[in-house]
Amino acid sequence: MSTNAKVAAVVGVGSGLGRALAVRFARGGFAVALVARQDSSSRPVQNEIEGFGGTARSYASDATDEQSVGVAFARIRQELGEPEVLVYNAGAFKAGGILELSASDFEQAWRVNCLGGLLTAQAVVPGMLERGRGTILFSGATASVRGSARFAGLAVGKFGLRALAQSMARELGPKGIHVAHVVIDGGIDSPRARTMFAGRDPQTFLAPTAIAECYWNIHAQDPSAWSQEIDLRPSVEKF
Repeated sequence: MSTNAKVAAVVGVGSGLGRALAVRFARGGFAVALVARQDSSSRPVQNEIEGFGGTARSYASDATDEQSVGVAFARIRQELGEPEVLVYNAGAFKAGGILELSASDFEQAWRVNCLGGLLTAQAVVPGMLERGRGTILFSGATASVRGSARFAGLAVGKFGLRALAQSMARELGPKGIHVAHVVIDGGIDSPRARTMFAGRDPQTFLAPTAIAECYWNIHAQDPSAWSQEIDLRPSVEKF
C-alpha cells in the first residue's frame, strides 16, 4: 500500500554518498526507496532512517537490467507511491590502460555509469509527466568532463550520463521535470577513502552530507531559476 507521502528513489545506496542522500531526503519528509544491487548495502541505511522516525524501504535491483529495474520500480509504486524525486548515484569501473581494458569491463562500466540512468529515468518519468512535476538528479564525476589516462571506462560512461542529463533537461524541463547533473570533482570522504589515502589531509575530501545538501537545494530550486549542472569540489582542490 502507498504511504501517500512524497517519494524519493535513490539508486546506488551504500555507506557513503548514497546513504547521505537517502538520509537528507528522508529528513526532508520523503519516503525513500533505497535501491542497490545487494540488499545488504541498503539495509543499514533503512534501519538508520527508521531509527529517527523516517520511512524507507530497500529494493535489490540491477540498474543495468531493464527487467530488474521494472520489477523494482513496480514494487516502489505499489509500496510507497510514484517517485517525485529520482537520484541516480550508481557507478562502477576498472582503471586500466587502453591495451589492458577488456571489452566486457568497458561495456559494464558504460552500463552502470550511463545506461542505468536511462533505465531508471524511464521508470519514473511517466508518473512525473502525469503529475506535471518531478526532479531527476544524476551523480557525475571529474570524469564527466575530462578523460584521464587509465580512466577511459569511467569517462565514457560519465560523459554519456552527462549528455543524457542535458538531453532530458531540454526535453522534460518545459513539462515541469527538473533534470540536473552534479559534477563531483574530487574524492568523497569515507572510511574506505581514508584507508586508501592514509595521511591525506581531510579537508581535501568532499563531505557526503555537504554533497547531499547540495542535491536537496537543487531539488528545492524555484522553477524560475533551475540549475542544469553544478560542480562541487573542496576549496583546496585544483581545477
